Amino acid sequence: MTLKLGVPSKGRLMEKTFDWFAERGVSLRRTGSEREYAGAVEGVEGVELVLLSAGEIPRELAAGRIQMGVTGSDLVREKIADWDDKLRELAPMGFGHADLIIAVPKFWADVETLDDLDAAAAAFRAEHGFRLRIATKYHRLVREFLREAGVADYQLVDSQGATEGTVKNLTAEAVADITSTGETLRANHLKILSDGCIHQSQATLFRGRRAGWSDAMRADFAALMMRLGIET
Repeated sequence: MTLKLGVPSKGRLMEKTFDWFAERGVSLRRTGSEREYAGAVEGVEGVELVLLSAGEIPRELAAGRIQMGVTGSDLVREKIADWDDKLRELAPMGFGHADLIIAVPKFWADVETLDDLDAAAAAFRAEHGFRLRIATKYHRLVREFLREAGVADYQLVDSQGATEGTVKNLTAEAVADITSTGETLRANHLKILSDGCIHQSQATLFRGRRAGWSDAMRADFAALMMRLGIET
């Protein structure tokens, strides 16, 4: 059985991942057409390339169907409960940077911190009879963060796209989303809370912790880590 390495199947994440490995003497390349998810690994033995969506990689790692994978650290923390019991972070890769943040309308002049948000949420419920809505696709991370911060009177509403537009569209009062430059937030007249950074994400190489590796797989993994310059 060969080690399977999951890599994002398209876009800048795939290209940057290929570049990162190439700089360390390991060539990853797509084989076949753009519609095929096959690939090849050169420069090290016993490793098979699997092209997947970035969102699939955390679950495939946790299930043991791939042994290593490149994906955003935010996706691992969001999709896998107690992720560090199931996965191990091998190396941050220095690209794909984005912050998961909480943002509110700019005209909320008195709301700058999480404590302010908690007070505003309580006042909102008293006035409107329902909880303040925060649009996000990161339910686990946002809920854990707000619980630790002591923010209570809110509800999460699911948003799988154009999250920043939900406030303008009156389907939410605040948002929790990934941002790299803040331009989309500013365009939608939103501001980030001063202590509202939930997680600073970047592309990261992970390995699964599931048992069942053969001696050959362990040897191939050690050889790959040596080639990549990663201490294990």
